[in-house]
Amino acid sequence: MTLTLGKTPLSSSGSDHVNYTIDGPRHRILFDDFPRRVRARFGGETMFDTTAGKQLHESNIPPVLYVPVGDVRMDLLTATDLSTHCPFKGDAAYWTITVGDRSAENAVWGYPTPVEGAEWLDGYVAFYWEKLDAWFDEDEEVHGHLRDPYHRVDARRSSRRVVVRNGEELIASSSRPIVVSETGFPNRYYLPVADVAAERLVSSTTTTHCPYKGFSTYWSIDGGTTDAAWSYEAPFEAMNQAAGHLCFMGEGITTEVDGVVVEG
Repeated sequence: MTLTLGKTPLSSSGSDHVNYTIDGPRHRILFDDFPRRVRARFGGETMFDTTAGKQLHESNIPPVLYVPVGDVRMDLLTATDLSTHCPFKGDAAYWTITVGDRSAENAVWGYPTPVEGAEWLDGYVAFYWEKLDAWFDEDEEVHGHLRDPYHRVDARRSSRRVVVRNGEELIASSSRPIVVSETGFPNRYYLPVADVAAERLVSSTTTTHCPYKGFSTYWSIDGGTTDAAWSYEAPFEAMNQAAGHLCFMGEGITTEVDGVVVEG
């Protein structure tokens, strides 16, 4: 994500403030080592177990893990007739996973004859994340996608004045926020519950997961914006300082930092 989205080196646009040019296509690809062991399971079987995975960083697309075929249970795969074409990688072939009475159709793809300039894709396949039952980064189960080694999250204590409103209504005011900076996103401001009009919040059934921050829970504003605030009650290590703090965003929500409205 760090290298491929927004104004980053592998995005199609890139930054205007550099002292270099890239002599090559606007759509760029980097095939880079993933630094840890990765496994995935389907139907009770380990579909692959690799310490030689590669992440494909491609302009404007989140990274994808490619696995050497020697680390894949190819005996559980059946080739299908599906084929798609990518001008930057070539014609993709697909395989269906079958384990017992369970199947995942066209769950695996690869480029048997990559185009010139992408020859290194030969001998690797990739898996649709959602079609497998579980993924493991070393021995920790992960959800959503693998962490990109080029992506980071920083949570820092601050004394900046943060004011949150729902329309004209004051919802929160704090001079002790936690500022969370995450690659590719504007700063987010997480506020202590004591600095929030908590009586206006109603617990929501919405939950989300971020591979970099953890599982989040949401609150709506009573009679106002749905899912207007979220928090990480037991976050991953990068977000420890923001644990239990609330961040606001949504229709009708404005956040001011030192008197200036910031991007939502």
